[in-house]
Amino acid sequence: MLSEITKIWGISGQEKQVSDYIIEQVRDYADSIVRDAIGNLIVVKRGYGENKKKIMSSAHMDEIGLCVVKILDNGFLKVRTIGGVSPHTSYMNRVVFKNGTYGTVGCTDKIQNVQPGEIEKMYIDIGAADKEEAEKYVQVGDCAVFCGDYVPLAGRNVMSKIFDDRVACYIQIEALKQMKTPYHDVYFVFTVQEEIGLVGAITSAERVNPDLGIAIDVTPAFDVPGSDHGNSALGKGAAIKINDSSVLCNPEMTEALIACAKEHGIAYQLDSLYAGGTDAGGISRSNAGVKAVGISIPNRYCHAPNSIVNLDDVEACIALLKAYTESELEIVVEEVIK
Repeated sequence: MLSEITKIWGISGQEKQVSDYIIEQVRDYADSIVRDAIGNLIVVKRGYGENKKKIMSSAHMDEIGLCVVKILDNGFLKVRTIGGVSPHTSYMNRVVFKNGTYGTVGCTDKIQNVQPGEIEKMYIDIGAADKEEAEKYVQVGDCAVFCGDYVPLAGRNVMSKIFDDRVACYIQIEALKQMKTPYHDVYFVFTVQEEIGLVGAITSAERVNPDLGIAIDVTPAFDVPGSDHGNSALGKGAAIKINDSSVLCNPEMTEALIACAKEHGIAYQLDSLYAGGTDAGGISRSNAGVKAVGISIPNRYCHAPNSIVNLDDVEACIALLKAYTESELEIVVEEVIK
């Protein structure tokens, strides 16, 4: 299923094919399933606890890509980014449009001269001879995502495009399937438009109004040559988020996550990021404020067509999410002082 879910076309704002797939996976395990106006998928597993809370676990369905802004007379396609797309990782990579049209990303300058934000120097070549021919295949506003097959690597590592964040969707699906009856009501939310500003997390959290929030997402792996400004590494277990540029995780929830991992013998590591963000940032800002934490999957080469994760880490994240959401979690949501 992890291989299948990475193949589904689903750029930000057009995630329906992904949510259709998830619905079929969770239908027999959920107590209720709702797809809201902008496409967030809210899957509920009811708890039995007398003092149960609403826990929102969030993984985003969308992926980054490119959008056509102009079709040139010579048939090439000028583009803008959807999400955090780098010219350098895009260059000479294959892309595919929703209708199945393929192309490759080119550049009007030597790529070494292009600055990170200069996407205006990039274009897509679909092989069209001129504008008239190109318009038979694409129109202004059409979007393309990157291509990258799911393949096994050495050891327990696998490579694919868009592990960000389909691997987290897979983790939520598996946690739900393995879950019996949790203490709390668990809302497994599969959000939209995370890559353009946590849109789905903010709107769905307003709807769910959770007592506690958990974001499941990838995190950069700092175990490659020349990368030492972070702690997460492949094969070292689930990464328990401490903070990033979008959120300062609730210390009480973080401590409970660590205790849960220790109690159940789940491999874990700590994750503090100097940049980047997840749905935890959107959840924590919703309503009157929500205590939130993150469970992350170490990921090499994130936002590139050939990213890498470790399957042992993935299994650790499934186990931790399941154990954490099934426990009583005696965390105070609000204190009335007087």
